[in-house]
Amino acid sequence: MQGEGMKDIYFLVAFVLFNILAIYSVKFLKFFIFKHRKNIFFRLFYSRIKKIGIPLLLLIDGNFIIYFINNEKQKEFYFYFNILVLGWLFYEIIKYIIYVIIALKLSHKDKIRKEVFNLAIHFTKLFIVLIIFISILSHLGVNFTAIITSLGIGGAIIGLAAKSTLENFFDSIRIISEDAFHQGDWIETKDFEGMVADVGFTSTQVRTFDNALITVPNTLLANSWIKNYSRRVIGRRIKFHLKIKYTTNTPEINRVIQEIRKMLEKHPGIVTDKKIENRFKKTIFKNALFSIEDKYGIRKTLLVYLDEFDEYSMNILVYAYSISVDWEEWLRVKQDVYMKILKIIENSKLELAYPTEEIYINRGKELWKN
Repeated sequence: MQGEGMKDIYFLVAFVLFNILAIYSVKFLKFFIFKHRKNIFFRLFYSRIKKIGIPLLLLIDGNFIIYFINNEKQKEFYFYFNILVLGWLFYEIIKYIIYVIIALKLSHKDKIRKEVFNLAIHFTKLFIVLIIFISILSHLGVNFTAIITSLGIGGAIIGLAAKSTLENFFDSIRIISEDAFHQGDWIETKDFEGMVADVGFTSTQVRTFDNALITVPNTLLANSWIKNYSRRVIGRRIKFHLKIKYTTNTPEINRVIQEIRKMLEKHPGIVTDKKIENRFKKTIFKNALFSIEDKYGIRKTLLVYLDEFDEYSMNILVYAYSISVDWEEWLRVKQDVYMKILKIIENSKLELAYPTEEIYINRGKELWKN
């Protein structure tokens, strides 16, 4: 009896010492990893130490305690505890591996599909849950063969109930395979507009510009049109009509049009062939099987023409593309173009037009009376 008591004391001392050692080991490990944080593996592992360490320590401590109690009734709990914590640990390790792959691709400046990795994480979670569920049922003595053969009408009912879920799942695969959009893209549909936050198994989450979160079934997205504003490399459109007062001074009109065109061609933020040819020497070629400009989203049209006669003005069409597709940079370039055009008009004999009404009063009868 005394021997068993001493054994328990030794066990408790070992348990306490192990946990103290584990705490200091984690601190030392974090310090060591922080010193070597330039390495991508260490940098990511530093952010995942707690995520991986907690289930690992819980697994070891739990088994220590279960072994110490050594009760027949605890064997069932031992099984459930281990399978749940092992599933949790395995999930965190898979997430770490996926994050390392993403980081490596980003470090090599490779294009990555974040939604594919998110789906892999979701699939891993679902797979682990299924394994745990099947293991628990098997441990309880459930005969899966009998269940499968006895499903019958019940299986058909379950299949019909899960029809929409399966449709959404396969449509998520279809969306990714068709490369309709990526996580982080700015998209617009007939019902909403915003940034793609996440692509899941059955639904896609979109963050709108008023900062609301919309969850859309993948079936709806897969079977409707989607406008993707992020799929453009060069060229965000600047289009407007410059309204000029009516005049018959055609030489001056031509001079102003030519000056605006030259200003746009020299502008550092406006697309022309010469400004972008160096960027796409490897990708832009004439004898392609498809339009490189359409595939990668490159627009370089530049037009300045007298376009129409309005009720109170002659309208000069200004049509160009900014090099940057970033919204703020596009606004800056557009504003600069506006300012330069206003300066050109100021230095010309033309005037900007605006809606006016001229009223003619016929005073002939009054003059006749006098």
